[in-house]
Amino acid sequence: MPPAPVRFRAPVTTLADHAASALVRCPRCARLAHYERRPDHTPVHRLVCRSCGLSRPAGRPALWLSTRTRHGEVWAYNLEHLDLLRRFVAASLRERDPWYEHGRKMTYIARLPAWIKSAKNRTEVLRAIDRLRASVTAP
Repeated sequence: MPPAPVRFRAPVTTLADHAASALVRCPRCARLAHYERRPDHTPVHRLVCRSCGLSRPAGRPALWLSTRTRHGEVWAYNLEHLDLLRRFVAASLRERDPWYEHGRKMTYIARLPAWIKSAKNRTEVLRAIDRLRASVTAP
């Protein structure tokens, strides 16, 4: 008998829900830095790098959690966003509310590219996600 499928219940979130803070590449030292969008939606946002001490208002620099696969780019704003993507890709049973059950018709999960949703690319996408997670937790 095959093992029970891993179940994923899609949350009702959009990409903007994950964009408030991001792990980015520091423009000065090219190491991991933290970028935070202000809650009042002002155009000035804050970038902080613990490696070189950079702390300044900045535009959005390059994402740290970004890698290419042969199908396209896998990226995430932060670790929570990456974990959500990993749980979705790893699941063999994916559920979501019907379109009439909530106000947001196009959630983050619904907008993912077809190649990420495809079961035949699951191992490659999971490998890319694991590489991204390792790049944050490695010393």
